Amino acid sequence: MNHPLEVKTDRSLSLIVLFAGTLFISASLMFVLQPLFGKILLPLLGGSPAVWNTCMVFYQSILFLGYLYAHTISTRFSQHHQIQIHAIIILISFLALPVALPENSIPPTDSNPTAWLLWTLFLAIGLPYFVVSTTAPLIQKWFANAGHHTSHDPYYLYAASNTGSLIALLSYPFLLEPAIGLANQKAYWSVGYLILSLFIAGCALVLWKTRGNTISAQDSDLKENISPKRKLQWLALAFVPSSLLLGLTNFISTDIASVPLLWIIPLTLYLLSFIIVFSKWNDKIHPLMVKLQPIVLLPFIAYAFINPADLPYWAYLVLHLLAFFFAIMVCHGELAKDRPHTHYLTTFYLIMSFAGMLGGMFNTFVAPFIFNGIYEYPIMIVAALLLRPGTIASLNKGLLLQIIAPALLIITGFILYANIDNLLEYFDACVISLIILTFLTFLLRSRPVAYALLTGAIIFLSLGLHGLSSHTLYQERTFFGVLAVRESVLTNEHNQPEKYHELFHGTTKHGAQRLAANLAKTPLTYYSRPGPMGQLFKEFDNTNQNWTIGVVGLGAGALACYAKDQQNWTLYEIDPLVIDIASNANYFNYLKLCSYNTTMRVGDARLSLEKEPDQKFDLLVMDAFSSDSVPTHLLTREALQLYFKKLKPNGILAFHITNRHLLLKKVLSIHAEHLHFAALIQEFKPQQDIPLVVATDWVVMANNTQTLTPLSLSRLGNWQKMPLYFDMKPWTDDFTNIVSIWK
Repeated sequence: MNHPLEVKTDRSLSLIVLFAGTLFISASLMFVLQPLFGKILLPLLGGSPAVWNTCMVFYQSILFLGYLYAHTISTRFSQHHQIQIHAIIILISFLALPVALPENSIPPTDSNPTAWLLWTLFLAIGLPYFVVSTTAPLIQKWFANAGHHTSHDPYYLYAASNTGSLIALLSYPFLLEPAIGLANQKAYWSVGYLILSLFIAGCALVLWKTRGNTISAQDSDLKENISPKRKLQWLALAFVPSSLLLGLTNFISTDIASVPLLWIIPLTLYLLSFIIVFSKWNDKIHPLMVKLQPIVLLPFIAYAFINPADLPYWAYLVLHLLAFFFAIMVCHGELAKDRPHTHYLTTFYLIMSFAGMLGGMFNTFVAPFIFNGIYEYPIMIVAALLLRPGTIASLNKGLLLQIIAPALLIITGFILYANIDNLLEYFDACVISLIILTFLTFLLRSRPVAYALLTGAIIFLSLGLHGLSSHTLYQERTFFGVLAVRESVLTNEHNQPEKYHELFHGTTKHGAQRLAANLAKTPLTYYSRPGPMGQLFKEFDNTNQNWTIGVVGLGAGALACYAKDQQNWTLYEIDPLVIDIASNANYFNYLKLCSYNTTMRVGDARLSLEKEPDQKFDLLVMDAFSSDSVPTHLLTREALQLYFKKLKPNGILAFHITNRHLLLKKVLSIHAEHLHFAALIQEFKPQQDIPLVVATDWVVMANNTQTLTPLSLSRLGNWQKMPLYFDMKPWTDDFTNIVSIWK
């Protein structure tokens, strides 16, 4: 890299502290504002992924516009004019402080709220978010002209920006959210924004004073070749890790484990990679990462894709995270190694931001429509391998020969899948063959094209093999995740094998049904007749003939088999595909056999319930909390007050709180104590081995104790008073804290 000639340089540490501190504060504010404002919007728009997707598109678009602005003013205006323009933009942005929803913000109920949401985001946080988005490239560009002895290579300051992002990412769920309500978060963020403005003013003052202290780069420097080919390479090196990040995050929650906040780990590694590659250590670390990546990929492909059943989920997770980290370290390392002269700094960052936006849009809007699983993740693994150093040279060394072996492998696999009906009988032989091929790929590591394509062929053949072994009858993907219907076999009461169907959302089971005609109406899993729901309906059997019942969360539709002719049921489900699957008798026929006077409502449950008449329901069942993405807005004090507003005076509110990772009874117990509701809990464990009757936890609540007395006195189950907790504030629309209820 060519360096500018310097007439006078500043070697003071304070200059680095000022500019790095500005980048740190800016990135921290950006990563805090995103979840903060998402929580503000949640009660208004509900938990639809369309809301989050729209927010992410807004954030990514504003980030790109911020980088475009920084590129434009730094290349077309003098330093004085840059400072003046930016000062005006910052002063105008103060009009949006403190960050909050505009007054009388009510989303439309009769049309798509996307346009309303984008306009609301723009009015509420558009200008402040735009300012923090401009900071990374603009402040580094200013530092390049500030006359410091390191100004010739200001890219190391990018580490300060990513460190701020990383600390904010980890601080929000573990420190800020548990300790500070939304109202105070908004106020503190506004104070932080004012502090950032002062830091930017300090950087501007330094630039203003040092104007003329340095001579511009020589003509030879400015004529550094930034060819379209090189720009496309930057685009690819930034696009693939961005897509890989989102793909792995989805894959973890869908195929590995539904653990809350697990998404933080990939994002942490992603930010950490930027910190490392733009540091002074990258020259030594990058070659090591390139050498080690093929070694890490051997156990990753062999166990994480070809034969994952032999590993516990945490080891499975570690393999994926390690492979991901090495892939993005190689890509980002190549990106950092090829960073241009500071004259092209904003161009470099503009392309990076554009690539990040494209990666987000591809995974959010394109992949769910063209794939029925998280297939963009393995595709991007292959793409990352194609970006290893030496690809261009590899292309020139017999491209056809490098393609032949992977192509033959894929063709052989398709022939086997199509022509051998009992291929699963040879499952072990197929697995061993693929593992041997995996070790052979290691020999091709110096030829990225052959290495990447053969690795991709092995991964996709492995996915196909496991698709056959899982007996998946149907699989489809929406914005809400991947839904799958699988056929499994149990040993029935007569010690005979019997087929049944299961519904999965990612790794979380949402229902099951036995296929025999005499058993098809029997509710199973969490809703079994021996379990809490069966006990509740049986205990109130004489009084519930004319009940009006609402159920939030459809699943396979098993609860509908408690319905009676005279009852009216309303089923609320946020994902239309769940309704399609539950209504398809080829998969589940609970609804066909059992639903009588039943109405379906599609959309977020809280928003849907607000439209219902007051005192409509005798029983309201909340069943939306078994996965990792718990809709916290359905568990706040305001939500419970809404539910009881829709219940009759003697109505019952039932919560299904079975969750592998979260102690949801803690939230409900504190609500019951503060709102003076009667509450009982049953942590049900089957007393005998009954097929597909599982352990499950339920809480029932009512306005008065007498309503629940029949249950507490019954001998049908072990209903108990809720335990008391005093170590957490009640959840409200202003305050929720997932970390405090981890098991």
